[in-house]
Formats: sequence, structure tokens, C-alpha cells
Amino acid sequence: MFSTEIEVRTGDTPAVYDLTRDIERFLVAATARDGLLHVWVPHATAGLAVIETGSGSDDDLLAAIDLLLPRDDRWQHRHGSRGHGRDHVLPAFVPPFVSVPVIDGTLATGTWQSVCLVDTNVDNHTRRVRFSFLAG
Repeated sequence: MFSTEIEVRTGDTPAVYDLTRDIERFLVAATARDGLLHVWVPHATAGLAVIETGSGSDDDLLAAIDLLLPRDDRWQHRHGSRGHGRDHVLPAFVPPFVSVPVIDGTLATGTWQSVCLVDTNVDNHTRRVRFSFLAG
């Protein structure tokens, strides 16, 4: 298995960060052919999604999270900024992992699909993301 970790600066506002270019560089470095890419976020308040970006879907995802998990004082987990408890519930809905087939060195995603980091935690501005490639 070939594995590496990158750092992503998401800032102090909720973000959907497209990891696809980072993954493509990783696959080149791994001299990947056929196999499985696993992406992991070792954080209790971030997740990964495979979605279309650039057409508004990323903003729609953040709006849907706000509707489903409002940033208010209903949460029992209360440290950090107001409503931070919802960030700790996020990974139950947007999991901290995704696996994607790799065929001939290329992600086997659909035409408009991107692998994205979803970070609603405004208290943590930097995230680590681990890429692991297992040859098949």
C-alpha cells in the first residue's frame, strides 16, 4: 500500500474543498495502475463527499447541512463556537472516508464527480487528509 497525508487549509467559514487534483497528483506519485484509492479524514468534525462541484452543488450541500444540522444551541456538545456540537454530528451524515476504484491510473468517477472535503467547523482552519492506494 502507498499512503501519504496532505494538509488542507479550509479557513474560518464552512467549506467544500475539491481534493480531486491532489488525488491525481498522489496517483502519479504512487505510480498507480489498477486498484483502490481510500481517502480518510482523521477529524471528528469533517467528512468526505463525492459530488459535482462548480455548479452550485457544493453551496447546496452546505445549505442542506445547515437545514439538517442547524448551528444553534440545541447541541449537548458545547465547547467551541456557538453551535459547534453540530460539527461533531456531521460525520454521521458525511462520513470521514471514501473509496474509489482506480483504473489504469485514473479515478473511476463519473463525468461530474469530484472527491471533496466537507468542513463545517469554523474553529479548526487546517485539516489533514490521508490518501492510500492499494494495488489490485
